[in-house]
This record gives sequence, C-alpha cells and structure tokens, in this order.
Amino acid sequence: MPIVPFLLAMAMGSPPGSRADLSVLDDGALGGHNRYDRCLALTRRDPQLALSAAKSWEVSAGGSPATHCAAVALVALKRYPDAARQLDRLGHANLGSALERAEIFDQAGNAWLLASRGGEATASFSSALALSPNDPDLLADRARAAAFLRDWKAADLDLSSALKLDASRADLLILRASARHAFGRKAEARTDVEAALRILPNYPEALLERGTLKLETGDTKGARADWEAVVATGGGSAAAETAQQRLNTLARPKAK
Repeated sequence: MPIVPFLLAMAMGSPPGSRADLSVLDDGALGGHNRYDRCLALTRRDPQLALSAAKSWEVSAGGSPATHCAAVALVALKRYPDAARQLDRLGHANLGSALERAEIFDQAGNAWLLASRGGEATASFSSALALSPNDPDLLADRARAAAFLRDWKAADLDLSSALKLDASRADLLILRASARHAFGRKAEARTDVEAALRILPNYPEALLERGTLKLETGDTKGARADWEAVVATGGGSAAAETAQQRLNTLARPKAK
C-alpha cells in the first residue's frame, strides 16, 4: 500500500516517544525518519510484530499513522477483512484531503477483494469514487469488484467511463473485452482486443483474450498461434501460465 501523504505529515509532526513509551518503532535500524516509516518497514520484515507495535503506538497517541500501519500489517498477515474494516473506518474519519481519503477507501476495497468480498469491495470503491469521480483506476477497481460478482453490465459501464477519461489504456480495453465476452457481446469484445493491440502490439493479455475468442469461432490454429505468442513473450506471467494451460488442453486427444 502506498504511503498516504497526510499520514506521513502527521507522523512527521508527532512528538518523539519518551523513555516510558519507547518501542521497536524507535529502532533506527528499521530505516525511515519516523515511527510511521519504520512501522511500514517492519510490516515487510515481521508483520505480526508490526501489528503489535502499531496497536501499542495507537493507544499512546499514535493516531491515524498507527491505524494505517496496523491495517497494512493485517494485509501482510492475510487478515483481509480486519484490514479492510480498519481502512474503511480510517477513510470515514474525514482526515486529509478528498484524494487522500479516496486512496484509503481504494486500499480498503482491494483488501475486501483479497477477502473475496465483492459487495463490500464495491461499497469501498464507491466511497473512493464519490471523493475522486474522474479517476480511471478507481473505476477499473470497482469494475473488478463487479466482475467478481459476475455483474458484467456494471463492469462494462465502469470500464467504459474509465476509457472516456483515458482512451489510450490497453489494460482497460482488455478488462472491458473480458467483461463484454462474459456478457455475450463477443463482437464488441473483439473490437476492444484489436484496439488494445494497436496500442500495445503483442500485449500478452490481449493475445490471450483474442485466442479465446478465436477458439470459440472454430479457429483452433489462430488460437494456438496467439497463445504460443503469449508463452514466448509473457516471461512467466499469469497470462503466460494461463496460455500454456490452454495449449495443453488443445494438445490433449479428444475423447471418442
């Protein structure tokens, strides 16, 4: 999770701990210039210790920086619902600018998605969009939550809105192509895929989706060529792994 500027500013302005409340977050070996920096560093090294230290700091006037660090530690510990709830509470606390609060709600939404809670994720992303309505990434995040819920129409609407804000985003075109494909709008999905490939030739995710569309029309040779290109250029990515699985399926003898 990125550092939210107002949290960093608050941490910079916090008084240093007295001898009575020294904690692991005062250990300069962690790096950073304040407890917040050190707490975030500790979430990567030992998230359980970071959570404990953040909670202790929170009750001794650590404020929002301590709360946010605790949420980051909860994500690292894969306690996604707890992290999401904490981030939502922080977003509703009305601290910082609208854009900074939108970032917090976006983090909450992504934590809810990690918890496989699409409805709660949608609510958090909607809170973020209420504060920053012209952010294509927030629209794309809410579309991912809609896709998780198999609400392809909502996903399509959000991605179309995002593409009106930035028509050059190949990643958004492929997300919309996937939604339209699932929604049965295959011709429009193919149009989005080809548009993405004009922006980014050999884009693995676009080739993966195009191969699937080709296979559904009976073009096995074309599907194989697209998926082989993904494996060759994907560099071990998730797209390359999926393409290899589909190639393996094509290679299996058909049952008689």
